[in-house]
Amino acid sequence: MNHSLKPWNTFGIQRNASHIVRADTAQQLLDAWTSATASQQPVLILGEGSNVLFLEDFAGTVIVNRIMGIDIRETDESWHLHVGAGENWHHLVQFTLEKGMAGLENLALIPGCAGSSPIQNIGAYGIELKHVCEYVDCIELETGKASRLTAEECQFGYRDSIFKHEYQDRFAIVAVGLRLAKRWQPILTYGDLTRLDPKTVTPKQVFDAVCHMRMTKLPDPKVNGNAGSFFKNPVITRETAEILLAAWPNAPHYPQENGSVKLAAGWLIDQCQLKGTVKGGAAVHRQQALVLINENAATSDDVVQLAHHVRQCVGEKFNVWLEPEVRFIGRTGEVSAVETIA
Repeated sequence: MNHSLKPWNTFGIQRNASHIVRADTAQQLLDAWTSATASQQPVLILGEGSNVLFLEDFAGTVIVNRIMGIDIRETDESWHLHVGAGENWHHLVQFTLEKGMAGLENLALIPGCAGSSPIQNIGAYGIELKHVCEYVDCIELETGKASRLTAEECQFGYRDSIFKHEYQDRFAIVAVGLRLAKRWQPILTYGDLTRLDPKTVTPKQVFDAVCHMRMTKLPDPKVNGNAGSFFKNPVITRETAEILLAAWPNAPHYPQENGSVKLAAGWLIDQCQLKGTVKGGAAVHRQQALVLINENAATSDDVVQLAHHVRQCVGEKFNVWLEPEVRFIGRTGEVSAVETIA
């Protein structure tokens, strides 16, 4: 149990695992999984650990997925990218822009690996992965059988996909296929992007604006450990939204295609005046209320207590109950984050 997980989670929480194995190929990943399973050990497959909270020591093998490679195929309308699951997401965004391929710029500076992007259906500033995803390649761990899921088969939802449900422990993602249209359409619906001129704006200007917004609002994990946005933006019914907006007309809200309304979790937390709130070594970030940080050698218990406190305050004030976006990992695998902080 002496293999430290501290370098493998951006929260910088000190926990250990029985074994840590780096996999550079799908075969190495399969071999590590088979070997751990044969010894009846739990297995966790990790990218860059940018969206996990280790609640306790992990009683098994952590496999770090580092399957690399970016292949590009071109058609008249689009560029098609085949990206290894271990590629760093932000480096991928930079790489595509350097090659003159636009479409990922709104997703700049999202931490983590390409292989984690479909699990969460990552999104920011008006774009989600599902808008550019063509397929996801995975292997069934028990049989080693490779399969390719179309974007539709991935069942993408808000911070959700089939990889959080039926495929969660049975499959490992080895590559992601992306399609970037050559006819670029800027998405300028959020934050500083609304001030850019859609007629003259370039992909690089959108990229720079997104990087500026993220860097000014979000803490650097190398300075203060964090997992980015800790809570999902809550999606509520139109009826609930009408009641809330009658009392809080300034509340940022975004009507969804299905009639529901998405709220800004950061704004809700901010209205409870929770910025800077501390529990043990964990704190609510002073610039961005949506981020919980490891301010001073926080334990996972500190983070859980702080998350519970934030959820209670928002729930009591607005009757909206926040759910963590971060995945909570227990002794043998993922556990319910909502139940943990309830």
